[in-house]
Amino acid sequence: MLDRDSLALLSDVAATMEAMFAHMPDVPGDVDIEPLRSVLMRTAERMQDNYPYPHPLYAGQMLKPPHPIARLAYTMALWVNPNNHALDGGKASSRMELECIRELGAMFGWAGHLGHLCGGGTVANLEALWIANSLSNRRKVVASEQAHYTHQRICGVLGVPFEAVPCAADGRMDVRALERMLEAGDVGTVVATMGTTALGVVDPLRDIVALRDRYGFRLHADAAYGGYFTLVDDLNPTTRDDFDHLRHVDSIVVDPHKHGLQPYGCGCVLFRDPSVARFYKHDSPYTYFTSYDLHLGEISLECSRPGASAVALWATQQMFPLVRGDEFARQLTKSRRAALALYARLKDDARFVVMTEPQLDIVVWTLAGSSASEISATIRRVFDACAEQHLFLALAEVACSLLPNSAFAFDQPTITCLRSCLMKPEHLDWLDDIWKRLDRAMSVVE
Repeated sequence: MLDRDSLALLSDVAATMEAMFAHMPDVPGDVDIEPLRSVLMRTAERMQDNYPYPHPLYAGQMLKPPHPIARLAYTMALWVNPNNHALDGGKASSRMELECIRELGAMFGWAGHLGHLCGGGTVANLEALWIANSLSNRRKVVASEQAHYTHQRICGVLGVPFEAVPCAADGRMDVRALERMLEAGDVGTVVATMGTTALGVVDPLRDIVALRDRYGFRLHADAAYGGYFTLVDDLNPTTRDDFDHLRHVDSIVVDPHKHGLQPYGCGCVLFRDPSVARFYKHDSPYTYFTSYDLHLGEISLECSRPGASAVALWATQQMFPLVRGDEFARQLTKSRRAALALYARLKDDARFVVMTEPQLDIVVWTLAGSSASEISATIRRVFDACAEQHLFLALAEVACSLLPNSAFAFDQPTITCLRSCLMKPEHLDWLDDIWKRLDRAMSVVE
C-alpha cells in the first residue's frame, strides 16, 4: 500500500541538486546512519497507530494520499529547505510558486490575478475575509449554515459581525433568505461554499452573483474542498453553471492538499483584482536585500512559508496539467462517479435514507427507523461494525430537516449519519467490495 519503488529516484535527484553547489568548498562531515535508523524505526512503530488512510477501503474523512511526484519533490526540496517568504530565502521555489498561482487562477478563468500558497484553507479564508473587511468597512459577513465553521471563527478574530444564512432542503444556501438579509443593507461580504465539508454541496453561485450585481457586496468563494471539480466535465448542469460563475467572484480559496494531490499543508488564496496587494504593504529591509522584484512575503499574512510546498505543487502540475479532459480531470471524474454509484445503491435499498444526489464526491446517508434518536444510536453501531470489516467511514451530524422524505419522528434537531468522501479514483473500482462490507456490517441491526 505504501509506494517504496520510487524512493530510489531520490538518490538520482540528489546528485542533480548537488550540482548547484559544485563551485562551493566541500564541507566535511558524515551522517551516522545507525542512530537515524534506530529513531526512524521507533517512529515507524508509533505511526502504526493509524487508520489505513491511503487504502481505498478508507472512505471516511477528507484524507487523500499525496501523489508520489508531490511526495518526492517535497522531499527533494527539503535538502535546500527554501523559505518562500522572500526571494532571498526561496529563489527558485518562489518563481515556481508564482507559476503555480498563474495556473490555478487560469483554472478558474482568471488572468492577471494575485495570490499565493499558504498553510491551508483556514489561513487562506482568513486572508480573503481580511481583505474583504478592509474593503467593506467592517460590515457583516454571511455564509450558509453548512459553510465551514472557520468563517465564523475568523470573523471573531477580525472583530466583524457574522450571520449564518439558512439552507434550502438540498443543503445549499437559501437564496431568498440571503436576499432578505441583503435588504437590510449591512452585509459587506457573502461567502459561497463550493463544496461543503459535511455534505459536499455547492452553493447556488449563479444566483448569488446576480444578487451581487444588485446589492453590491463582496463575493468570496470558499472552494477549499471542491475547487478542482471545475475541471470535471460530467457535473450536473446546475453545478456546472455554478462553477462556471467562479470567474465572477472577488476571491477564491482552494486547497491543493485536498484534491490537488499535495501533502499537508498546502492551501491557496486568489484575488481577481491584484491591486489588493496594497493592503499587505509593509517594510522589512533585512529580508529583501537582493531583489527589487515582488516578494511573496509582500502579499501574504504568513511570514516564513515552506518553499517545498511550492516545489511539490509545481512538479505535480507539470505532470498533471490543470486542463479539462486531461488525466488529472479524469481522475476527479472517477471519484465523482464512485459517489454517484454508491448513492444509487443506497437509494435503491430500503434499509437506508440517503441525502441529496452528490454534486461532487461526498455521500451522506442514515438508516430507516422510527425516530432520530433511535437511528442515531443504531448508526454508531453500524459505524463500528464497518470498522470491524476494515471499512472506514465517518460520522456526521445532520439537521433532520435536510433528510428527504423522512418518515421518522424528529425527537431531536439532528440525526447521526454515515458520511463517505470518495476522494480516491480507486474508489470506483473498489465499490463492490465497499458495498459488500457495508452489507455485512448491517447484520448488527438485522
